[in-house]
Amino acid sequence: MLALIFPGQGSQRPGMGAPWQAHPSWAVVGQLSQATGRDIAELLVEAGPETLRATRNAQLATYALSLVALDAARRGPLAAFGPEKLAAAAGHSLGEYSALVAAGALEAREGALLVQARGEAMQGAADANPGTMAAILGLGVTEVTEACRGTDGAWVANDNTPAQVVVAGTQAGTEQAGQAALRRGAKRVIALQVGGAFHTPLMRPAQAPLDGALATTAFSASRCPVIANVDAQPHRDGFAALLSAQLCSQVHWRESLGTLAALGATLFVELGPGTELSGMVRRTLPEVARASVAGPDDLDALAAAIGALPGS
Repeated sequence: MLALIFPGQGSQRPGMGAPWQAHPSWAVVGQLSQATGRDIAELLVEAGPETLRATRNAQLATYALSLVALDAARRGPLAAFGPEKLAAAAGHSLGEYSALVAAGALEAREGALLVQARGEAMQGAADANPGTMAAILGLGVTEVTEACRGTDGAWVANDNTPAQVVVAGTQAGTEQAGQAALRRGAKRVIALQVGGAFHTPLMRPAQAPLDGALATTAFSASRCPVIANVDAQPHRDGFAALLSAQLCSQVHWRESLGTLAALGATLFVELGPGTELSGMVRRTLPEVARASVAGPDDLDALAAAIGALPGS
C-alpha cells in the first residue's frame, strides 16, 4: 500500500518551480494565485533565498509546489490511487495541510487561504518573539529533551528520526541546548536557516489569527486516514482542532512514520520540494520502499516504484 507524505517549511529552494512550468499541472499555481492574491509563480521561479526564507513566502510556495506534484502524480503514476486506496497521508508541519488536500478533507483553494493566514500569523509571531532552530544529530528525543531542561527557552520542536531531533527557542536557549546535547554525546549541532522558533510557545501570538482562519474553513471527513503531527495517530475528522494544536506543539514525525507502516504502507511517496522526508523514512524505516517527486523527471521513477510493489 502507498502512503503520501508532504514536506514542510525549510524544503523550499530558489527556482524549484521552474521544471514544472511546461507541465499541465502548473495550472495549479494559477488557481492558488487567484485564490490568495499572491504571485505564487514568482515565488516558485524568480524569488531568491532571502525572499523564500520569509515564513509568509516559504509556506505558500512549499504548499503550492506540493500540490503541483500531487496533481502531476495523479495524472500519471497515481492515477489508479484515489484517496480511498491509500494507506494514509501525512505531512511534516506545514505539509499536514497538503496531506489533508490529498486525503480529500480540504479543498486546495481553501488550503491555500489557510496556509496564507498561517504564514502571516507565524511571521508576526516570529517578529514579536525572535527565535531560531537547530538540528541535533546522534541523539534520540529523550536525550535531547533532557538537554533542553534548564535552558533559557528551548524546546524539542521536531522528533524526526531515531537520531535527528530539532530544538527551537530563543537564540540563547537554542545554543545552550546544543551545547548540552554535545556534552551528552550528540555528533553534530546544525543551525537551521529558518525564520522563527516554530512549534514552541514562542509561536503563541499566532494562535488567535490561525484559529480565526480555521473557524471559517470547511473541512470534510477524509477519504483515508491522515496522521496528525500532534499525536502521530490516524484521524478522519476534527482537523481544525488538530491544526490549531500543531502550531505550538512538537512534531512527532518519527512516530508518525511508524504509524504509517503499521497501517500497511510499504511505499512512501514524498510529493513536493526536496527529498528530506524520504531520507527520514530511510533512517527510520529502512525496510520500506521510497519515492519522491520534486520535479517532472521524477514521475518515471515513481511509476517504476509502484510497478515493483507486490501484486502490481
